[in-house]
Parts: sequence; structure tokens; C-alpha cells
Amino acid sequence: MIISFSLLQYEKILKFISMAKSEGATILCGGDRPEHLKKGFFLEPTIITDVTTSMQIWREEVFGPVLCVKTFSTEEEAIELANDTHYGLGAAVLSNDLERCERLTKAFQAGIVWINCSQPCFCQAPWGGNKRSGFGRELGEWGLDNYLSVKQVTQYISNEPWGWYKSPSKL
Repeated sequence: MIISFSLLQYEKILKFISMAKSEGATILCGGDRPEHLKKGFFLEPTIITDVTTSMQIWREEVFGPVLCVKTFSTEEEAIELANDTHYGLGAAVLSNDLERCERLTKAFQAGIVWINCSQPCFCQAPWGGNKRSGFGRELGEWGLDNYLSVKQVTQYISNEPWGWYKSPSKL
């Protein structure tokens, strides 16, 4: 697979990859323009290892074909790593243990969590994140909320006094 971008995004992604290298991460594969493509802004999918949580590549959203791989020893550590971010658009859990999937889904601070699947998008379901990622909700009935201003109006229609108010006929 090869992905094309605008020049600005292409250069931004290359800077992320370059900074990761300079901070000590390992580019396991990808990270360059495919040799057979001389024009356009194409980039091979990139996998980066030996990443620490203080590195820019781990802390910021790249919006390109870049995946950081970090190992963990416990479920608690995985949750901590996943939530230790200013962003929270999406997360994924891959496990045959459905109880674990449910625990992690509840623990992840993300607007979307995929379980044993690869990012399907349904127009009937809300799309959006938490923290600094994916403000509000798009799609489905939740997507309409951004365009609505909800107001409650209550009208008392009896001539009998209500509560501590005076009789409506005396107002």
C-alpha cells in the first residue's frame, strides 16, 4: 500500500519520522518515498519501534501511515499507556478474551473503541473523540446536536394556583 498526501502534510510526516530517529527510535520499515514513484507526495507505511513515551512521535497525532509499537507487561500498563495522551479519538482492543475487551473498552479514554476489527465506520453511529481530539460528534442523530439549540418551555394551563405562585387570574 502507498499513500499520497499534500506537500505540507507530506513534509510534516517526514519531520515526525526524522525526529523519531533523532530521539532514538528505530524505523522498522517504511518511512520513505517508494523508489518507483518520482513525483507526488507518496509515503510507504511506517512502523517505528524503540519508542519512549516522551518522544514527539508518541505524544502527537501524525495523521499519516505511521505506527508506533510499544510493548507492555500488564493490562494496567496498557491502559496507562493508552490514556497517557492529550488525544482520545480512537482505540482498539484485539483479544479473544471478551471480558478483557469489555474492561479495556470502559477504561480507555477514547470516543471510539474497536474490538477485534479494523476501524469500520457506520453513518448511524457517533464519530468523535475525547480530550483534544475529535471534538463533538459527527454522524448519526448525535451529529445533529451541533446544529441544534435545545430549549425547554413549560406552560401552566390551569386556572388553579400552582405551588407558591399566586393565582394566574390575579397576575
